Amino acid sequence: MIKYYEKQNREIVEKDELYSACWVNISPPFNQDELEYLAQELDIPLDFLTDSLDIDERSRYEREDDQRLIVLNTPILNTLEGVNSSIYITAPIGIVLTPEHIVTIAAFDNPILQRFLDNKIRNFEPSDKASFVLQIMEQNVYRFLNCLKDLNLKRNLLEQELYDSSRNKELQQLLSIEKSLVYFVTSLSSNELLKMKMQRTNFLLIRDDEDKSDLFADIIIDNSQALEMANIYTNILGGTMDAFASIISNNLNIVMQRLTLITIILMVPTRVASVFGMNGVSGLEKNNYAFGLIITVSILFAIILALIFRRKKLF
Repeated sequence: MIKYYEKQNREIVEKDELYSACWVNISPPFNQDELEYLAQELDIPLDFLTDSLDIDERSRYEREDDQRLIVLNTPILNTLEGVNSSIYITAPIGIVLTPEHIVTIAAFDNPILQRFLDNKIRNFEPSDKASFVLQIMEQNVYRFLNCLKDLNLKRNLLEQELYDSSRNKELQQLLSIEKSLVYFVTSLSSNELLKMKMQRTNFLLIRDDEDKSDLFADIIIDNSQALEMANIYTNILGGTMDAFASIISNNLNIVMQRLTLITIILMVPTRVASVFGMNGVSGLEKNNYAFGLIITVSILFAIILALIFRRKKLF
């Protein structure tokens, strides 16, 4: 679905047709004929549009004549069902810069582009293509940071629940968080390399604009901070998973040890009763206190054995 937007009185307004200096946004559902028509109308390679729809597409930039392509990985909420699915995944946003237009395309409804459509970004002007690209990158970093904080909060809550009871459900949720962090680390690393190459090659043609150059440098720094946070959270979560695996294994060993000791203690009365219950034992068959005596001896031996185990700190 292709839509055209322009800025009027500080508001984003949708237009019915393509015109100069407008923002062209392509969102699902997609129509191949529409993509081919737009590529021909704007004189851009069709691959610039279709490559951005591949969820595994890496962050990169490409230039062909006066047409420029930027592919940027962004975090989105995972809507796939499954116990072990990650909470977040990353998907590319394609940004195509032409001499007169800027085109954005994403395979999924993207919350970053939605912020622009909802007029939540200040000083946003689609006709200023370089500034628009920088604002998308800036909002993308903020999105990563917010998602990382959300994942860290979920991890803390799950840890508190695991302290009380070690259930598979919490461990599976921790695994989902770990998968999300792996996606984030990979995408943030790729995005960082992309931005550094763009800055070095002056891909956005902003080297002579001090304000935009400073903003681009700040975005690269923020991306590095987000990458560092993702690495830290990944290491913490990895250590947490290992610690809880050790705790669960240790608790299981303790339970098995206690059950074994209880079984040994209960074998003593059984052995005593078995010995005195044999036909060859004489002297007790006519004793009125034989049953009580056997029970007393059995309990006494069981208590002595329990005290020995207790002294050796096996209980």
